[in-house]
Amino acid sequence: MTSHMTGAGGGARGEAVRIRRATARDAKRLTALVRKSRAYEGRYASAIAGYRVGPDYIETHHVFLAVGENERVLGFYALILSPPELDLMFVADAAQGLGIGRRLFEHMIDDASDAGLTAVRIVSHPPAEGFYRSVGAKRIGTVSANPPAVMWDRPEMVIPIS
Repeated sequence: MTSHMTGAGGGARGEAVRIRRATARDAKRLTALVRKSRAYEGRYASAIAGYRVGPDYIETHHVFLAVGENERVLGFYALILSPPELDLMFVADAAQGLGIGRRLFEHMIDDASDAGLTAVRIVSHPPAEGFYRSVGAKRIGTVSANPPAVMWDRPEMVIPIS
């Protein structure tokens, strides 16, 4: 499953953006994207301290990335099929606000549908809850803090898959 997009909302300065399946060779770049994310600075830093997206994780789950010119990683998501959950979704800081997250989310919905899923759970980073609501996710509860890595409660959401 690959998709392309260009123009407004496509990427930096309208560059062509392609969504493709991640490979084990992408592990270091995905790990770097997670660790550099401004969304996890300050009080949220403990959640990604030492975090690693390994080749084994990429090979086990449905991991797709959005790439721009020269294979520049703009963002990625990881869908776990059983039980169905959007485990990771990150957009590079420089690509925020360009529609990359929305495009990745739409791709995830198509991927989940192709896999026969009827719904996908999302345990959201608190600042990302508004984004997930804007793409149709509904809050169904709260996941309690899990110290020492996650010191805060997180919104639990679900997105129906049609």
